[in-house]
Amino acid sequence: MDIIWVVPFSGLLTLAFVAYLAWDVMRRDTGTKAMQEIAATIYEGAMAFLNRQYRTIGVLAIVTAILIGAVLAIFQNDVEIGVRTSIAFLVGAGASALSGFIGMFVAVKSNGRTASAAQRSLTEAVTTALRGGAVSGFLVVALSLLGVTAMFYAYGGGDDPAKAPFIIVGFGFGASFVALFAQLGGGIYTKAADMGADLVGKIEAGIPEDDPRNAAVIADLVGDNVGDCAGRGADLFESTAAENIGAMILGVAIFLATGNTAWVLFPLVVRAFGLIACMIGLYGVPWGEHKDPMAALNRGYWVTCILCIAGMAFVTNQMLGEHWYWFAAAGSVGIITSIAFVYITQYYTSGGWRPVQEIARASRTGPATNIVAGIAVGFETTASTAIVISIALLSSFFLGQQSGLPYGGIYGTAIATMGMLMTCAFILAMDTFGPITDNAGGIAEMSHAPESARHITDALDAVGNTTKALTKGYAIASAALAAFLLFRAYLDEVTTVVKHRAATVACPWDDKLALSDNACRFESIDLSKVEVFVGGFLGAMLVYLFSSLAIRAVQRAASSIIEEVRRQFRTDPGIMAGTTRPDYARVVDITTRSALREMVAPGLLAVGAPIVVGLVLRAEAEGALLMVGTMAGIILATVLNNGGGAWDNAKKFIEAGSLKDEHGQPYKKGSFVHAAAVVGDTVGDPFKDTAGPSLHVLVKLLATITLVLAPLFI
Repeated sequence: MDIIWVVPFSGLLTLAFVAYLAWDVMRRDTGTKAMQEIAATIYEGAMAFLNRQYRTIGVLAIVTAILIGAVLAIFQNDVEIGVRTSIAFLVGAGASALSGFIGMFVAVKSNGRTASAAQRSLTEAVTTALRGGAVSGFLVVALSLLGVTAMFYAYGGGDDPAKAPFIIVGFGFGASFVALFAQLGGGIYTKAADMGADLVGKIEAGIPEDDPRNAAVIADLVGDNVGDCAGRGADLFESTAAENIGAMILGVAIFLATGNTAWVLFPLVVRAFGLIACMIGLYGVPWGEHKDPMAALNRGYWVTCILCIAGMAFVTNQMLGEHWYWFAAAGSVGIITSIAFVYITQYYTSGGWRPVQEIARASRTGPATNIVAGIAVGFETTASTAIVISIALLSSFFLGQQSGLPYGGIYGTAIATMGMLMTCAFILAMDTFGPITDNAGGIAEMSHAPESARHITDALDAVGNTTKALTKGYAIASAALAAFLLFRAYLDEVTTVVKHRAATVACPWDDKLALSDNACRFESIDLSKVEVFVGGFLGAMLVYLFSSLAIRAVQRAASSIIEEVRRQFRTDPGIMAGTTRPDYARVVDITTRSALREMVAPGLLAVGAPIVVGLVLRAEAEGALLMVGTMAGIILATVLNNGGGAWDNAKKFIEAGSLKDEHGQPYKKGSFVHAAAVVGDTVGDPFKDTAGPSLHVLVKLLATITLVLAPLFI
């Protein structure tokens, strides 16, 4: 049964659904005049930063596209491949930027409306925030699906499905390129502003979070959008695109053995069914009055997962022949893995469980013990991450092998990855829910909304912190599951290039085989070779050096903001008295200039290092860099993401009055214990919102660079 028509149908249906959600959010009440003014200021700052950032990224992308085209034309001796790859790169970069831009626009427009809704009911506030977040989530996934599909058929996928997936790798590289700089720039901006606002406002001045007397508060609220909305949207756009293309490349091997194009097209179709499941799941969130928004979101997620498992079974049955049930089981492993990571992340970053409470209790003895406890929790999270990913890879590979098809085991891991990506739209909707509710809380505080409204936004903000952490856990889990997929795709790409170039008829990897034999393949990386070992060693180093540059960038930008906020307090006493308005615009400008300047060095390192290693140490060492760098990146990102999220919610746990002293009295905001938790939170800020999320992109960027530039390394 030919069901490829579901792909454009699902993509276009999702775009219509996004338009409805955007209309529904935009028609809602915008709140009091004060709320409207604050929301407008946040909007202006966010759009100004994004315009300047994308102009910078655009110049870098155009230069990179030209270089890629020239290099491939020379090394492949094929001008057409060079031109097509460059075009695919620019289309991927443009689609990634567009998805982040539109998603952030609606998110920024949702924050004031959520603050207004909080004055009336929790249910209305949850509905407004989640639908605003869903615009970004569903748009990103739909544009990724439609973009990959359009490029596949535009580059002759209908006539030559074995060749097209290798050419459209440029689309994934373009998406990864934009995502890296978007995540870096947005992450530096948001955490520099957050640290400046917290350290000077809460610790030094002793004023509440989001107090209008704090000159950094608008920059902080702007940062939530450019980092957590635009940055994360670009991150998951490139994740879905790169992993989709990698799965199609692996499908080529089975297509050549069976002649069935379904193995190449399957990743597109199963993602289309995932989008439909996510749309239904969004309406599975109960909208009646409820006290626990997280429970409501979890219910919607469960509905989505159940529908995805059913969709996976249907698509495998229709497309993958008599052994479909083995691959359906492999796909279900991916979906179950996504569920596992949602709950693992909740356990480590939600205030209802031991890790966050442990960090909160450690705050009683000061910031040093808080920080030590947070680092310990971050390291602890690597065990569950590595074990779950290992089980998922072994299980999906085993299930695929049972089909008896050539490369069935490897394709089983690809299907597991696609299964995990089926729920991506719903997960990203929950992620964008976080910055919307965070901004809503700031607007409610600055506009002096009723205490009842602030109570609702505080509750939603705590949930939003958890949902943002969930997305980071989900993103790194999908990167880990896809790591093996993309590594195998690199080996296949090297095989294809060598066969295209070779003057000999003997197989370079096995002299007993002919070059034309389908069994003649580049199959393994030998770490016992010194140059290969060095390649892997440098891959691990790259991850840590990149993280160092990202975290140091936040520190430098935050220092500039701290000095400026201190200066304003010192030179204008009327700010603290509430008679003078702080110069918000100056802090926004300092943050913008710092973020755009500081994002360049780690970005160029991430792009340049794998190219240098590949040129100097060649293809096998480049494979080791990809393999070891990915492993190190996944482990370090897990530490940074979950450790930072746990620190953040330990602070929220204390602010909610949940930590009691020996007399049973809750510790209050402004207390020594709360100050210690704020210090821990600021340490975790660049971990969880700058370096950690940027590592997700780095892992995928390593794969797409090696895939696109493989001809240089041979």
